[in-house]
Amino acid sequence: MNLSFIPNLLTIARMLAVPPLVWALLAGYFGWALGLAIFAGLSDLADGWLARRFSWQSLWGSVFDPLADKFLMVASYITLGWLGELPWLLVGLVIVRDLVIVIGGLVYYHRFDRFRKHHVEPTQLSRFNTFCQVFLMWFVLVRLAEFPFPLPAEGQIGLVWLVGVLVVFTLVQYVWIWSWRAARVRREAAKNDSAGSSS
Repeated sequence: MNLSFIPNLLTIARMLAVPPLVWALLAGYFGWALGLAIFAGLSDLADGWLARRFSWQSLWGSVFDPLADKFLMVASYITLGWLGELPWLLVGLVIVRDLVIVIGGLVYYHRFDRFRKHHVEPTQLSRFNTFCQVFLMWFVLVRLAEFPFPLPAEGQIGLVWLVGVLVVFTLVQYVWIWSWRAARVRREAAKNDSAGSSS
């Protein structure tokens, strides 16, 4: 029985969990919001592990898995910013980074790599940034859920600064990657053109 659809199914489930997560936050059901956020994070780990472990990677998954992560992050960060739990500067940085990465990737693959069908692979620094963003979201939700153990405000401040720095660094990194790849493709095309004209 072919079960290669499971990672993609988990990605879809993660995307479907975002609207109720936003609703739970706005309605003040922070325990439910935390549960949905944990489910989203664990499903992300599970679909990635299954895809690698059983070679169930697909072009669809390589595109929509990171899109699902961005959908979750942007929606939850905007909502937490609206509630006054995260600074709008950080929310804006997260949105700008994701927009630049998505638009830049689409432009690159449309103009330079349409026929190569390379999978979109996040960098190690980007993976760490995603982990820190998720951890910050969980941290805020645990505090809002008023669990018996108190969480220090300094911890949230430190996480906000860490995520902000990582967002800027990974944004610069992706811009450099797309620019370098585009320049390499242009050089290869120029060499091919010159070789063709000389022959």
